[in-house]
Amino acid sequence: MFSLPDHIKKVHVYEPGKPEEELKRELGLKEIVKLASNENPLGPCPSAVRAIVEDLKNLNRYPDGNSYYLKEKLASHLGVKRKNLFVGLGSNEALDIISRAYLRPGLNAVYSEKSFAVYPIVVQLSGADHKVVKAKDNYYMDLKAHLDAIDENTAVVFLANPNNPTGTAFSRAEFEAFLKDFPDDVLLVLDEAYYEYAVGAGFNVPNGPDYIYEKNIVVTRTFSKIYGLAGLRLGYAVAREEIIADMNRIRQPFNVTRPAQVGGAAALDDKMFVKHSQVVNEEGKKYLYNEFEKLGLEYVPTYANFILVKVGYPSREVFNRLLRKGVIVRAMDGYGFPDHIRVTVGTMRENIIFINKLKEVLEELKEGK
Repeated sequence: MFSLPDHIKKVHVYEPGKPEEELKRELGLKEIVKLASNENPLGPCPSAVRAIVEDLKNLNRYPDGNSYYLKEKLASHLGVKRKNLFVGLGSNEALDIISRAYLRPGLNAVYSEKSFAVYPIVVQLSGADHKVVKAKDNYYMDLKAHLDAIDENTAVVFLANPNNPTGTAFSRAEFEAFLKDFPDDVLLVLDEAYYEYAVGAGFNVPNGPDYIYEKNIVVTRTFSKIYGLAGLRLGYAVAREEIIADMNRIRQPFNVTRPAQVGGAAALDDKMFVKHSQVVNEEGKKYLYNEFEKLGLEYVPTYANFILVKVGYPSREVFNRLLRKGVIVRAMDGYGFPDHIRVTVGTMRENIIFINKLKEVLEELKEGK
């Protein structure tokens, strides 16, 4: 008789941000401001859109199973070789495949509390054990604690830089010091989904691909954030040839669609869009920081395109009240932040709407309405 294995029954299903269309239907609202999923508020990279439209006539053909031209562009962009690249359905597919390749019952993975929600999911799916490291001062990743948590059964360590949902990051110097003591027989997964935003903030963040031959390192990145292509589900991993070969044993044939390959390749050439996205993000952060300070709200300075802010009331209550006003943010009670929300940095218009609605919600709560 078939049945679901016990370790899979325990998986907590990932809860995505509420879709705009659903909220419009439910509440009868005409305008929704979605600041929940860390998407680029400027929309998709225009060069990618043009390339996709031009290639739509080829949708009757299967995509290139090896993503050759996209990998050529990526290799040039990153200063690596095609053999160092895995391309998949967002960086999430890479994280899943890494876990399936190198984790199993009896082994364990190390990751920080208050980090990306997908790490515990993929580890649980593999049947491996979890070693969860405490965050430093509640918000910051403790690199030394990750090293201390490694034991003889540790196969994989996950690090996010910048970290989601806190937006904090560690520097190149901190990372290089960490690497000196990192074991040679453990795989380090360096999740750099928000790397380009950290660069735009002027932070001396390590560039993961520079280190793939120093230790057993897999770097994951995505086109969903800075390039505005979340709907394409396109991401990639960078690692030594042997690790990439292992990952390709597991991935499904034709896993990346034609539009994703064509759009991704075009997006890599659009440096102006990336720069504009960085500038808009930095301007939005400054505005939101200033408004939070006026409201007396504690927030975590961020190197990503979102801000974790302590609202002083139950996270879910603030989330639901904002939702009814047409603003979608992220409630953070499930991350161990019972009185915080996470808000994506939007366009200036979206940021202003969010702040105005947040003021209304906080006033209502203060007055007990």
